[in-house]
Amino acid sequence: MFEKHKVYAFIGMFGSGKTEIAINASLKMKENYEKVAIADIDTISPYFRTRDEFDYLSNQGIKVLTPPARYMKGDLPIIDPSVGGFITNPDYKTVLDVGGNDFGAIVMSSLNNFVKSVDTATCFVVNIRRPFTDSEEKIKENLILLSQKARVNITYLINNSNLMDETDQETVSKGEKIIESVSKDLNIPILCTVISEEISDNIETKFLKFPIKRFMKKIWD
Repeated sequence: MFEKHKVYAFIGMFGSGKTEIAINASLKMKENYEKVAIADIDTISPYFRTRDEFDYLSNQGIKVLTPPARYMKGDLPIIDPSVGGFITNPDYKTVLDVGGNDFGAIVMSSLNNFVKSVDTATCFVVNIRRPFTDSEEKIKENLILLSQKARVNITYLINNSNLMDETDQETVSKGEKIIESVSKDLNIPILCTVISEEISDNIETKFLKFPIKRFMKKIWD
């Protein structure tokens, strides 16, 4: 799933699940590649970012690129200057965790010279249970907007339709149906359907299934 391209960037609207997928993608890559880096370039979301799992990922042997320690909990537009180097370093498979909505995409555009110099896959993550992507029309509208702001073409669609602990077969299947229609209209292939590993065995998918560990907890847990 993550062997074809040198860099994988995950973008989408707020609440789409980009960060969890980016983290799990880096862990999956680490199973087959010695050198894997994940760059936290989410400069706007205070809720859940790759930097929140810095210790866990580092202990798995993954290079985590974050703002300097004194800015780790801030919401300042700071990107580790080494990110560009890891994007172009041929020894590393690199994951980019991009901030949500158009501002996050603009931050990615600042890395455009690096991103376009290597084989980069930009993955648009969709959760149809979120207000910005709960219809085919909204998905198309926001996909085009983020693509323009990031100055990249979307390589793949990812179905991450879920309701956390309340996710069921109907939610996943409805997400696949809507995203398949978007895929056909925009001629963008679907990379996978993401399923929490806790329910993966009980959910059938039409597309390649990517079971993931959920890191983000409900705020009331």
